[in-house]
Amino acid sequence: MAGEEKKDFNAMLHESKDMPKTQIITDQKSIEKYGGNRMYFAPPIDYDKVMKQIPYGKVITVGKIRAHFAKLNGADFTEPITAGIFVSIAAWASSQRSGDETPFWRTLKANGELNAKYPGSVAAQRERLEAEGHTIIQRGRKTVKYYVKDYEKVLFELE
Repeated sequence: MAGEEKKDFNAMLHESKDMPKTQIITDQKSIEKYGGNRMYFAPPIDYDKVMKQIPYGKVITVGKIRAHFAKLNGADFTEPITAGIFVSIAAWASSQRSGDETPFWRTLKANGELNAKYPGSVAAQRERLEAEGHTIIQRGRKTVKYYVKDYEKVLFELE
């Protein structure tokens, strides 16, 4: 996203448009990739609510949140593109509030990867995660990415 400091992410967080909703997809490649044809769309505020549940010292992945929403709503999967966008909106909305912080830095991408689209980019997320006792490792030479080491051991389980 560009020009984040000019956007009102808290307003975006509360825009539900026509969500939540479930949609039936017919694209065979997508059905095979995601394991079914019932695709769920969660509104941005739902991502924020889940992200607020992650306690100090624990982490979660966007994929785990998506699986949680799909299960709760009888869908085969939760739409991945809006999920990534809405997690970022929740992070930026939190950074724009003076209180009621969402611990967005505890929500990781796939395989425990840090999210460069969060406020302050990877450096700020890394600093906050390390302050909570996590070890951050670097992978890649040309395209450097950062990950929480052994993130699977500190995954928060949603009920």
